[in-house]
Amino acid sequence: MKTTRPVDSRERVLLVGVGVKRAARLPGVELGEAERESLLELEELARSANAEVTGSILQMRDALDPATLVGRGKLEEVKVEARMRQVPVILFDRNLTPVQQRNIEQATDCRVIDRTQLILDIFAKHARSREGMLQVELAQLNYLLPRLTGRGTEMSRLGGRSGAMTGGIGMRGPGEQKLETDRRRIRDRIRKIQQGIETLRRQRGLRRQARRAVPLGTVALVGYTNAGKSTLFNALAHADVLVSPKMFATLDPKVRAVRLPSNRRALLSDTVGFIRELPPGLIAAFRATLEEVQEAAVILQVTDVSNPRHPEQDAEVEKVLAELGVDDRPRLHVFNKVDRLRAEERAALRSHNGNVFVSALEGTGLDGLLARLDDIMPVDPVVRVELRVPLTEGRTLALVHGLGRVVAFEVRDSQMWIEAELPESFARRLGSFRHPVRL
Repeated sequence: MKTTRPVDSRERVLLVGVGVKRAARLPGVELGEAERESLLELEELARSANAEVTGSILQMRDALDPATLVGRGKLEEVKVEARMRQVPVILFDRNLTPVQQRNIEQATDCRVIDRTQLILDIFAKHARSREGMLQVELAQLNYLLPRLTGRGTEMSRLGGRSGAMTGGIGMRGPGEQKLETDRRRIRDRIRKIQQGIETLRRQRGLRRQARRAVPLGTVALVGYTNAGKSTLFNALAHADVLVSPKMFATLDPKVRAVRLPSNRRALLSDTVGFIRELPPGLIAAFRATLEEVQEAAVILQVTDVSNPRHPEQDAEVEKVLAELGVDDRPRLHVFNKVDRLRAEERAALRSHNGNVFVSALEGTGLDGLLARLDDIMPVDPVVRVELRVPLTEGRTLALVHGLGRVVAFEVRDSQMWIEAELPESFARRLGSFRHPVRL
């Protein structure tokens, strides 16, 4: 069963934000300021889904309306605004219940999409790997299932045996049977996807075990969406993964090797960007990329320092890291996009000791970042060893050259005699090839 994308290319949309006046607010934050910032973020999300944003409406209420979220009066205003702007889709900057979504659609004659559905749409657009696509479909089906129930209320009233038992005249028909069939098909598809994801998860675990056999610490890039993680990943690893100004451009985990100033190598992992109010189901849906964070020896937290809202974005990242149980992991905070700052703003950054300031786009500050990373990576002493490796052991020879520094080598009797400096943990694994070093 395939799920349909909720926003078509260049579809005209109207944004609606709702805030609560009595909600707890940070000192110095004006009423509605947080909601306006959230609407700006929703606008970025909408553009990432290729929608054309025609305008926005913000309402501050004493309490949210349980039936329509905004109340009947405001709903009429939204309807008039949508007709005036000729938009077929209304995007709400909140997660709607199935009942609220149905009531708003009936009142406005427009298609209504909430924040979660929009994010799922972007995820579906950017997922490329088999696991990523399965994870997206699973999240979409779990989102759809309760909404199928909500929208099927009128249909269920025409329901076969249920109508017969209640004795309602004219209440018998195929409606409930059709609704139950749809529910059963969705649940069956969910089970199959979960089984497929579990198989892929085991395969990924085997690949991770193979990586652990090589003494390379993993460094995970984390940060708010569109903080420049993929650009930094490419700059550090000399890679060419997709870089896009659109939100959630990276969903599937990417791993590359990076050489540190001490000649050690580490594995660098690019991960999905975080965002405020990311539903727990979406975090679970992308366990593939987040597992790289949980396995990392060091976390590089990347911040777009040019974004005036970056302190709030950092707070959201901290919250997700705490939920993953890695908030106490060794971490290096990297402030990216300094090239977008004015000269006086750059000068002010020099007074911040302990942080790393870079421009991944221009390549400035990367040497200092690698040096700091080298300092906090777990120590694996380098030892000098002499090896006699058969020429048929191609993988071992490649690892010796890739992980260490070869001082001298010579081919003798179908063997490669090598003198090299290697990480101690890796050298121990080569015990069968080792010989005492000649002094």
